[in-house]
Amino acid sequence: VVFVEIETEGESLDKGETFGTVEAVKTVSDLFMPVGGEVAEFNEALADDPELVNKDPYGEGWMIKIKVADAAELEDLMDADAYKAMIEAQIQQWIKQVPH
Repeated sequence: VVFVEIETEGESLDKGETFGTVEAVKTVSDLFMPVGGEVAEFNEALADDPELVNKDPYGEGWMIKIKVADAAELEDLMDADAYKAMIEAQIQQWIKQVPH
């Protein structure tokens, strides 16, 4: 990650709406709200050191803090272990589809 742009601080957005962008060496990708609510805070440290997102995503590399509008939406989120399992399952599916 070479640049993080978040200009939605203070705005209320729905789950799935774009709250910013992240730029890597060759691409720019949208960042999507995991739940609906207000973008309460942006991690200003990312302006000077966007690589924190890669170095410490669960600590100093956080992007935004959200005032959640509907706590029930939190039930749909995955923890790190569930996300890892989902990615590993997708990789296995792709491997099976590749001609050998």
